[in-house]
Amino acid sequence: MLTIPEAAALLRSYDNVLILTHVRPDGDTVGCAAGLCAALRALGKTAYLSPNPEITSLTAPYFQPYAAPDGFAPDRVVSVDIATPALIPDNAQRYADRIDLALDHHPSFEHFGKHNLVRPTSAACGELLYDIIACLGPVTPEIALPLYVAVATDTGCFAYNNTTARTHAVAAALMNTGIDFLTVNKRFFRTKTRKRLALEAAMLSAIEYHDEGRIAVLAVPLDLIERIGADDSDTDDLAALGGSIEGVDCAVTMRERKPGVWRISLRTNPQAVNATRACSLLGGGGHAAAGGCTVETTFEDAKLRILAAIAQTASE
Repeated sequence: MLTIPEAAALLRSYDNVLILTHVRPDGDTVGCAAGLCAALRALGKTAYLSPNPEITSLTAPYFQPYAAPDGFAPDRVVSVDIATPALIPDNAQRYADRIDLALDHHPSFEHFGKHNLVRPTSAACGELLYDIIACLGPVTPEIALPLYVAVATDTGCFAYNNTTARTHAVAAALMNTGIDFLTVNKRFFRTKTRKRLALEAAMLSAIEYHDEGRIAVLAVPLDLIERIGADDSDTDDLAALGGSIEGVDCAVTMRERKPGVWRISLRTNPQAVNATRACSLLGGGGHAAAGGCTVETTFEDAKLRILAAIAQTASE
């Protein structure tokens, strides 16, 4: 396993770099990729982000300035915030077996790179990237802004229980570069489209409670998305909704990605349910308080499977 200085030295030696983000890209993977790309370019390197077909309007402003042009042939490939090669988008799967450096913070990280650095104690992969980039040179506002997006979004604007004093220290260092963090916070955490509000209303009206109210199950079937006319930007971080309900220790959000294919997201009190262990029973992973998995079956069967996994984990 690499150290921070070793990872920085490797990056300093690289050129013609392609940076990979994960499927269903969130602010952490996009912010890490954009911040690293900006840092490499500040060193005079050629660096781009691999196009991700699932980029939403929320994260596109941070991603698009660094998107690779057609035909770019990298000499080095780096992945950020990707725990397993299965989370590499289809259009980048050809790079899955040639990743030179993999940087991540998930306990379920699979060490698939030629060189690897994982730090599960980091609330966001953006914390890890900040420490690496700080070894490469000054953290400019251009670098700091996407890194702030990474750290803020993966901690729910510093409200999730993964947030640490170190998280706040990194955020403060990024804010001190003069970035417009207020706009980031408003856009990601205090602005909702009408379609998003309609989705939340429908999910809450059909919510199921289990285990005397300690488990909440919220469903997002395809027909609901189609009826409301929502797009991916309207569905960003729907998994956080159930966790805001008083008395709920485990919020299960089930989104139908394709007919009969359910993406299950868990947000938990890790003292009650370890999300990583529960999701790993169904082939997924994540963190103690946030995990996910995908199953191909009916809604009822998928629900029973994840409830059984939660029960098994809670009894361990």
